[in-house]
Order: sequence, then structure tokens, then C-alpha cells
Amino acid sequence: MMKNSYDIIRRPVITEKSMSDMADRKYTFIVDIHANKSQIKRAAEEIFDVKIEKVNTVKVMGKIKRVGVHVGKRADYKKAMITLTPESKTIEFFEGM
Repeated sequence: MMKNSYDIIRRPVITEKSMSDMADRKYTFIVDIHANKSQIKRAAEEIFDVKIEKVNTVKVMGKIKRVGVHVGKRADYKKAMITLTPESKTIEFFEGM
């Protein structure tokens, strides 16, 4: 099944570390768990109209959680750290804030 760019890149990761990395032109996103680096690169370039230097990914395994006798597991997910080229324009998340 063919996925479009918006299926591959789910949402940005908003943490202190990811915000400080934005000054170095590095952006972090939650992406589709089955997407590879070249698909992520193509999708981000299409959505944000930027030039990407490299993509680093990490697969995060969900934690086991329990409430009383009920045991559950958080979903696994994949994070992609995208580094832009020096001549590329930046990605703006917070135009409306």
C-alpha cells in the first residue's frame, strides 16, 4: 500500500532537547514505524519544502505499564531526527502562537 507524505511524518516531538536542537537546524518527528530513511527524507522535503542533509532514526519500544492487576503496553514508535542543509530554509512550527 502506498502511503502519502502525511502518513509517514506523524507529528513533531516537542521537548526541551528538540527545541534546543532547532537552533542547529535539527528537527525531531514521530514517523511511521515501517518508514525507512529515504522515505522520511522524501516526505519531509515534500511537506516542508526544505533540503535535508541527513536523517537519523531510532525505534522506541513501548513501556509495560500496570494499574492494579491490569497490565498493558504503550505502543512502539519511531523517531526521526532530520538535519537540514546550511542553505535550506527552516521549518516553522509555531506561526500561530
